[in-house]
Amino acid sequence: MADPITKRLIIVAGKGGVGRSTITAALAVGATRRGLRTIVAETAGCADVAGVLGGRSADPLVEAELEPGLYHVTIDRRAALEEYLRYEMPGLFGAATLARSAAFQTFVEAAPGMSDLLTIGKVWELLQRPRHKPRAHEYDVVILDAPPSGQLVGLLGAPRTFAAIARVGPVARQAGTIERTLRDPRHVAVIAVATPEQMAVSETLALQASLTERFGIALDAVVANRVLPSRFTPGDALALARAPEDPAVRSARWFAARAKAQRAQLARLRRGVAPTRCTTLPLRFEAALERDDIERFAQLLGATRS
Repeated sequence: MADPITKRLIIVAGKGGVGRSTITAALAVGATRRGLRTIVAETAGCADVAGVLGGRSADPLVEAELEPGLYHVTIDRRAALEEYLRYEMPGLFGAATLARSAAFQTFVEAAPGMSDLLTIGKVWELLQRPRHKPRAHEYDVVILDAPPSGQLVGLLGAPRTFAAIARVGPVARQAGTIERTLRDPRHVAVIAVATPEQMAVSETLALQASLTERFGIALDAVVANRVLPSRFTPGDALALARAPEDPAVRSARWFAARAKAQRAQLARLRRGVAPTRCTTLPLRFEAALERDDIERFAQLLGATRS
């Protein structure tokens, strides 16, 4: 893979269950090894990457240090709203009370794109130098463990949607600024993660099309995760087909068929995303990944290069 740590915002995208959080963790570890102050952002109150890296989830919007130079934050809509009102509209009296009121929450839910705008707006704020949040750390790299592909498209489209609705005023201006940042290929990279399975590949290709058509964003890299090794030659497969029935033979046949199906989907993925390079990562058969696995994935992804 070409160097993935070349831009300040890295969005890790893909279908649910393909290993996005693992790839996010590996990229974050690689960036930190380079001496870059890095923060991983997760949405909807999730803290999966923190768990992968052996940390604990903190309260929403708390930028917790998992290890020297590596931070994690989980973005919750209500907390993001309260912070926005407090720091972006400092003259507003009772921002916390307003943010927690049932009537205002109903308004936020009803306003098209508002919840997504609050989330992506917080990601944008993490990029700022200086930060809008007083006394907050500045980061060299922000890595977003994005929601599943369909939700990600809505998240990225929120600034444009809300700017069109608001039209004028500070919120509309800030939404426009966020949209311009997200569309700037000098600062933003999108890395798609897929497994070599039909549904995951189809969703990745659909995401690529949506990003290009709606936002003018190209994929910077694609990671095919959990790829089985090719342990059987065509001759081996023929021998297995002729072998007497036996539990071990049936297991070997299943493995050979699964690896063959994966190779077909991997070829389809590579054709679909070309000329973007597709990097493969092996399936780990252990029940849980260890820290050494994350370090190895960081190396395979090229994230640890100096």
